[in-house]
Amino acid sequence: MKEIYKFVSLAALFAVLYFTPFESVSVSSAILEGFYLLSEYVRQHTLTCLIPALFIAGAISVLISQASVIKYFGADAKRVAAYGVASVSGAVLAVCSCTILPLFAGIYKRGAGLGPAIAFVYSGPAINILAIVLTARVLGLEMGLARGILAILFSVIIGVVMAFLFRGEEAERQALAMRDVKAENVLLQILFFVAMTAVLIFATWAKPAVGGTLFAAIYDMKWYLTFLSLCAVILMSFYVLNADQRKLWIEETWGYAKQIIPLLFIGVLIAGFLLGRPGHEGVIPSEYIYMLVGGNGFGATLFASVAGALMYFATLTEIPILQGLMGAGMGKGPALALLLSGPALSLPSMLVIRSVIGLKKTVAYVLLVVIMSCTAGMIYGNM
Repeated sequence: MKEIYKFVSLAALFAVLYFTPFESVSVSSAILEGFYLLSEYVRQHTLTCLIPALFIAGAISVLISQASVIKYFGADAKRVAAYGVASVSGAVLAVCSCTILPLFAGIYKRGAGLGPAIAFVYSGPAINILAIVLTARVLGLEMGLARGILAILFSVIIGVVMAFLFRGEEAERQALAMRDVKAENVLLQILFFVAMTAVLIFATWAKPAVGGTLFAAIYDMKWYLTFLSLCAVILMSFYVLNADQRKLWIEETWGYAKQIIPLLFIGVLIAGFLLGRPGHEGVIPSEYIYMLVGGNGFGATLFASVAGALMYFATLTEIPILQGLMGAGMGKGPALALLLSGPALSLPSMLVIRSVIGLKKTVAYVLLVVIMSCTAGMIYGNM
């Protein structure tokens, strides 16, 4: 089977190279768009988002025992607490669908149940407080409230459904994951994770639309706060971790980097080639997208859900994009559908999620996000 897979992959690569009209202006410019989008991702998100998230994931693997994760997020955990924490995590973590992935991989590897882990990976990029506030200010209070409430609700529903669909496989995985490791200096470990999370939060803090607010004050001091948080992480690593644990921390972080970064970069490159950057053309002309998302019909809403699931949105960029689309005739239903599927999913994130939980579960997750986003958009657009 492995040899057949290799043959099909080589044949597909040969076909792409043989039949793609690279001499075409639209194709060559779309290829450049893919690299431009990848360049923007590397410059804007790798150092401030992805690398801190990878180090947090590595620390989860070293410091948090599987027994602890299973206790609070496993199959026998209190569901209200497990899903409650997972579903509102995005209110604090202002991250995109790609940056949440190392954290998702970390808790899933340590034994978190599929349901709470999926609720976490959906909610992380979908409901950060800055995105909700900006949505309300730019697209209207009604749209902002609908996005915030439905994103929390969807994360729980999708998580519960995923846990039910794969309950047999999950029971086996939970049984294999049971291993009790006693923690030392629990308070210091908590503070260590708080400091690492602070680096991630402050480094990604976006400039608010209105000055004179708490958000604006934090933005003005973001790099000072990031530096202080980073200093705290470095100092605490010598108190919380011994020499062997620090070495293992780096090894685990590198392991997640090898698993996640290549798939992310490939996915961003493909997304840029197909759809381009905001305001720039990919191989699929933007005029087709404008034409397909007009009004509040089923076709427009479904297309918005699918397109949102495939596109890569950096944190908060979905809002000005939607503002332009709505100005060109996009209905409120498709707009909400894209808000619910776009930030939570992307082609790069799908590739990474598949490497963590497998193809079958990834397909089920993507279908649930698309179906629920489309349904919510249809109801909202025709109210």
